[in-house]
Amino acid sequence: MSARTLPVPDGLEGMRVDAGLSKLLGLSRTVVAGLTEKGDVLVDGQPVGKSDRLTAGSWLEITLPEPERPIEIQAIAVEGMVVLHEDDDIVVVDKPVGVAVHPSPGWSGPTVVGGLAAAGVRIATSGAAERQGVVHRLDAGTTGVMVVAKSEHAYSVLKRAFKERTVDKGYHALVQGHPDPSRGTIDAPIDRHPKHDYKFAVMNGGKDSVTHYEVMEAFRAASLVDVKLETGRTHQIRVHFSALKHPCVGDLTYGADPVLAKRLKLTRQWLHARTLGFDHPADGQWVQFVSEYPADLADALALLRSES
Repeated sequence: MSARTLPVPDGLEGMRVDAGLSKLLGLSRTVVAGLTEKGDVLVDGQPVGKSDRLTAGSWLEITLPEPERPIEIQAIAVEGMVVLHEDDDIVVVDKPVGVAVHPSPGWSGPTVVGGLAAAGVRIATSGAAERQGVVHRLDAGTTGVMVVAKSEHAYSVLKRAFKERTVDKGYHALVQGHPDPSRGTIDAPIDRHPKHDYKFAVMNGGKDSVTHYEVMEAFRAASLVDVKLETGRTHQIRVHFSALKHPCVGDLTYGADPVLAKRLKLTRQWLHARTLGFDHPADGQWVQFVSEYPADLADALALLRSES
């Protein structure tokens, strides 16, 4: 452990503790939130919460954790991962279920970057050691199309494109019930769940999060929805539809009906990254990639259609 003491700079006046200290110390907001929960962040001698506001000139006392050693990438082939496109700048993959994008604490399963390494695909060295070349992510339980940067130029161009929201991210989701209206926009901020660290929730003061949707097909108990993401928050689609009381079928973490999931033989959320479009970092030409439904999602849909 190491301690830092310093005054709150004028530029952080009025900012939330997690956002301000993230900017000041170069830590993630999640790490800062964890420090506040343990009482390791004091302002003028008093412990503060992550959503408290900073006052310029106040005296900060922060007990920092020891830096973690980088997680090593294991070059292990990933069964079922398909390369849809590869050139000098990018590699586009179809990610199977049960595969994380990059290594992280507590995850011992297969990863996209490990699978690419095993296949001899060299990716960009930009980014944190365990997620070099990664410009966006999919949950381990979400399948579909994603891009990884191979060149440093592609990494910077694609990172900027995702930040500036010029990337077209299309998902298909099977949600419980029938959203009303059948076409709309969910604009609700998302933050880490106040009680469960592994979940997220719609929260006042969270990060702005915008999801556009349109029902493509309606069944007795569920609806197949086309989803466009304007932002890319962790678990965004799952959280937003759960907040509407229409969770993704099979998503027991966010309130899905276990009986329906069992009947459709689903062991994860019915959510698939269907399309991904962006300006190619080499020449600026628009490219788009499509991923077909994997067997478990296709079988669940076929069962619903046979009952309609």
